Amino acid sequence: MSEKRFAPEELLNRCQTSRRQVLGALAATSAIAGMGDSAMAATPMGTVTDAALTPDQALKEILDGNARFVAGAPIAHTRDLAIIRARAAEGQWPTVGVLSCADSRVPVEMVFDEPIGRLFVTRVAGNITTPEIIASLEYGVAVLGIKAIVVMGHSSCGAIKAAMENPEVPGQISALFPAILPAIYMTPSRDPMAVTRQNAVIHAATLINSSTVIEAKVNAGELKVVPAVYDVATSKVEVLPIPRALRQTAAK
Repeated sequence: MSEKRFAPEELLNRCQTSRRQVLGALAATSAIAGMGDSAMAATPMGTVTDAALTPDQALKEILDGNARFVAGAPIAHTRDLAIIRARAAEGQWPTVGVLSCADSRVPVEMVFDEPIGRLFVTRVAGNITTPEIIASLEYGVAVLGIKAIVVMGHSSCGAIKAAMENPEVPGQISALFPAILPAIYMTPSRDPMAVTRQNAVIHAATLINSSTVIEAKVNAGELKVVPAVYDVATSKVEVLPIPRALRQTAAK
């Protein structure tokens, strides 16, 4: 694979659709932000306490859940399923959105020890941002009122491995590769786990930079977007920082 290096600005442009194209694809979803209280009322939160959660509190809740999962002491399965089903029939009350890889070894609700209705999950191989993923998470932010978004890669990711090896593959599989290449170019060691971490960071930044809905909530302190990696061997989730240079390199 070529050793060519790219500036952060060019790398972000390579891994995301242009701002104009993304916003065009998401025009209908972006309009959700103007629906106001009526839209929020139509999709009730779980409790008043849920609505009052800060982004940090929402993240702490799921990370505490992951700690229980790692310790082999989950509690989500002990909750009254009949009550949860009844509430789910009336609406959803997620507090956190997740962009995860599609890998079957990453069962998101189990990883964070959360019951039905608490996580708003989007999944795609390589946990990459696409117009459809961004649109879905904008809905979660603008209508459902989620307080945080976790962009989560994982160890032993097949999409990362395939993008690094760039083999001849059938069908549409190779369509994933361009969005992962920036992480490869920005990781001199070419270590797969290091690439996975960089990929999560890039797409967390891209999610903010490509969405006016999400960016506005982040800037207002009402939403946090964090990259993370899940270790398949230990079940532990590690939250990562977004470098300032990537966060400020918006696609104009």
